[in-house]
Amino acid sequence: MKTLQEYLTLAAAAHGHLCAGQVLGVRLAMLGLRELGIEDAERERKRLVTYVEIDRCVTDAIALVTNCRLGKRSLKFYDWGKVAATFVDLPTGRAIRVAAKESSKQRALGMFPEMEKDPGQQKAYALLPDADLFDTAWVRVEVLPQDLPGYRGARVLCAQCGEGINFHREVQAAGRTLCRACAGNAYYQSFP
Repeated sequence: MKTLQEYLTLAAAAHGHLCAGQVLGVRLAMLGLRELGIEDAERERKRLVTYVEIDRCVTDAIALVTNCRLGKRSLKFYDWGKVAATFVDLPTGRAIRVAAKESSKQRALGMFPEMEKDPGQQKAYALLPDADLFDTAWVRVEVLPQDLPGYRGARVLCAQCGEGINFHREVQAAGRTLCRACAGNAYYQSFP
C-alpha cells in the first residue's frame, strides 16, 4: 500500500485539488483495505468491490485508493448522503463498512483554530487516529452475479422505448419487459 502522502499527491492530481474530503476519503479507504488485508489494490483489482454512499470529494479519493471504478463495475454508488463506504473482499466474502464519525469534523476544526477551515481540516484528518475519525463494522453484502466485475449477461430490449437493458435491470410489468424509466421510475421527464 502506498503512504498517505503518496495517495494525497495522486488524489490532488486526479481530483483537481486537495481538500479535506480527499484526505478523509484516502484515510477511509486505506483503513478499509488494511482491515481486509489487501496490500495492493492495483495488483489485486479483481478482488474488491466497493460501495460508496455519497457523491462528493471523498468518493474520488476512495476510488483512487481502491482502484475501483464505475466503468469496471467494481465501484457501486448509493446516494445516501453519508461519508461511508463498504469494502467487499470477493474471494472471502468478508466486508467492512467504514463511516466518518459525526464528531470527527468538530474535532478536526478544533485542532488547528489558527488555520483557515479547509487547510486545518486537511492537516487534522491526516493526523487524527483512525478511531477518532471512523466507525467500522463488519457486515455482510450479497454481491449478485450480475453485479460482479466482468459479468456478461443477456441484453434485452424494452418493449416500450426499444432501448437495450443490461445486467438484469429490466422490469416485468403486465407481461411486458420494460426499462426502469418506462416502468415509471425515470429520473428524467421526456418532452412531448
